[in-house]
Amino acid sequence: MGSNAKGRTVMEVGADGVALITIINPPVNSLSFDVLRSLKDNYEQALRRDDVRAIVVTGAKGKFSGGFDISAFKGSRGGNEEGEQRPGYVSIEILSDIVEASKKPSVAAIDGLALGGGLEIAMACHARISTPTAQLGLPELQLGIIPGFGGTQRLPRLVGLSKALEMILMSKPVKGEEANSLGLVDAVVSPDELVNTARRWALDILNYRRPWVASLYKTDKIEPLGEAREILQFARVQARKQAPNLKHPLVCIDVIEEGIVSGPRAGLLKEAEAFKVLMASDTSKSLVHIFFAQRGTSKVPGVTDIGLVPRRVNKVAILGGGLMGSGIATALILSNYPVILKEVNDKFLQAGIGRVRANLQSRVKKGKMTQEKFEKTISLLKGALDYESFKDVDIVIEAVIENVSLKQQIFSDLEKYCPPHCILASNTSTIDLNLIGEKTKSQDRIAGAHFFSPAHIMPLLEIVRTKQTSPQVIVDLLDLGKKIKKTPVVVGNCTGFAVNRMFFPYTQAALLLVERGTDLYQIDRTITKFGMPMGPFRLADLVGFGVAIATGTQFVQNFPERTYISMLIPLMQEDKRAGESTRKGFYVYDDRRKAKPDPELKKYIEKSRSISGVTIDPKLVKLPEKDIVEMIFFPVVNEACRVLAEGIAVKASDLDIAAVMGMGFPPYRGGIMFWADSLGSKYIYSRLEEWSNLYGEFFKPCAYLAERAAKGAPLSSPVDQAKSRL
Repeated sequence: MGSNAKGRTVMEVGADGVALITIINPPVNSLSFDVLRSLKDNYEQALRRDDVRAIVVTGAKGKFSGGFDISAFKGSRGGNEEGEQRPGYVSIEILSDIVEASKKPSVAAIDGLALGGGLEIAMACHARISTPTAQLGLPELQLGIIPGFGGTQRLPRLVGLSKALEMILMSKPVKGEEANSLGLVDAVVSPDELVNTARRWALDILNYRRPWVASLYKTDKIEPLGEAREILQFARVQARKQAPNLKHPLVCIDVIEEGIVSGPRAGLLKEAEAFKVLMASDTSKSLVHIFFAQRGTSKVPGVTDIGLVPRRVNKVAILGGGLMGSGIATALILSNYPVILKEVNDKFLQAGIGRVRANLQSRVKKGKMTQEKFEKTISLLKGALDYESFKDVDIVIEAVIENVSLKQQIFSDLEKYCPPHCILASNTSTIDLNLIGEKTKSQDRIAGAHFFSPAHIMPLLEIVRTKQTSPQVIVDLLDLGKKIKKTPVVVGNCTGFAVNRMFFPYTQAALLLVERGTDLYQIDRTITKFGMPMGPFRLADLVGFGVAIATGTQFVQNFPERTYISMLIPLMQEDKRAGESTRKGFYVYDDRRKAKPDPELKKYIEKSRSISGVTIDPKLVKLPEKDIVEMIFFPVVNEACRVLAEGIAVKASDLDIAAVMGMGFPPYRGGIMFWADSLGSKYIYSRLEEWSNLYGEFFKPCAYLAERAAKGAPLSSPVDQAKSRL
């Protein structure tokens, strides 16, 4: 059942004999089972009534339909009436045998969006009229399933095999104009003419002035069998290469092939069966969890539920034009915020502005931005060398180097020069905000706005609040985050906040294994195979050893009892190996930045091993892949449990989003806590306990984990928030 019992369709019959059926289920007219039932009833009524000659289907309030109601996935994952559980109930019984096979023509009038099941309903009609900017697509693969209402069969027959594969496998929607040139829609008109044009079109079909087309049986766009098979085979190779851990893209290709080889009706049956199996798969459950978790990050108890309205932000200032500052500036001007970029001297300022220009230029090169839009966007950026122009800024984001006394000085200056309502935010990744704001009287408007590098590309924004930060400031930052297209996660104040703190044991666990005999490159290969964008050592090379040592030191100071100290990185840095920027780190890099293993690494490993006073453990030399994954990620899960127990995070699902968007944890595994729960708290506890006996405190399970394991309870069920830092 859809969570929305208010979903329905309404039918009005005009004097012209056209029945207008409108889908109503705000906000995007999603297709709950209520809506589908009502659509079927109204269609059957229209077919029975003598005063109805033709039918037009549309959606209320300028949106056709955003597709199948995803909240129905979370409930019983299906209809509640006898027969609705049958595979093919919607795709065959309703859309093929009632809508498409009807003796009265029907036309879809599409505005706003027709995605997933919405587009599938439209494709079952005999023609489609769209507005120029409407979005049409089948994004189901993002949720671990395939189109289930006939989309795998009708889309290839309307737009051709190659384009259909691209649209489905890449979840890539098209706008009305392009849909028209592809043959997906039959005409493009303005929103105010949409329904009337569709009514006339339907009557024209009835009077043989326009073609009456059942999309399911169109064959002119499908290549001859041999050629079609080659295209499908090429798609399979690409899918395996791009997503080696995912089955559903390959299932989708098989389903499309079935329709081409054995006919569309057989294709519909195979689609229905596959859809049912995939809905129950772990991949789909994980991706649906991420879908809802992402939408849930902006709900913060005691902040977003007390009636506060975000204040308008007219002007933002950024301190520091380095990599982070320029990236943040880019993100802001791309969303039309005027920005002042302040630096300490003209040379640094020009370099900072140059970085922002380069970020925008690369969009122009890729065809994502016109030259005219470039000029308009860059004009929103102004440089400054003093605080003169800070009199009317609404938010300042400090992005200077990680130096406590420098930041303290800056924040007391800001207090003097900025208006009293101005939010004072720091992009620090590790320094305690209470320390930064120690010398000010404005603690209630100090917060963290922690972006991830590169800031104009990475989707996560950690909003950090101290005990003093006012809820209004958090509401304003949540709104800003959304407007600059980031997913904001609100966290409490501590060393490393959520992402860096959860993941500090990630590199340390890898170093512990290497010093005890596990092959470094094998670790990276295994972690990449698991689904991370890169392994811990390749990542250390990318961020650079300077950063790795600075952040590592923070954790050693703050969590001495559970950090693993290895001299491997400092030893390499002494030898002028500092990662990718020096072309030598754990890997060596050629001119094209391609990483190759380096046999010289052995001597550094041997040296750091002797400093740590550990010996090679034969068990760890031949460690199976499963054990590598668990020894690297279970310490991360353990730290994530502490973050929850201390109330640094509001809920476990926020940590899932933080891991996926901040560290590239594979979304099809549902995020760090969701993945951990799929293995069970008892199992994780027993493994960590076993390793901590063998290899020391680093692996010791925390109290929260021990408690959950003893009860056999999931790690992500709500915490008693008595100790919340939020």
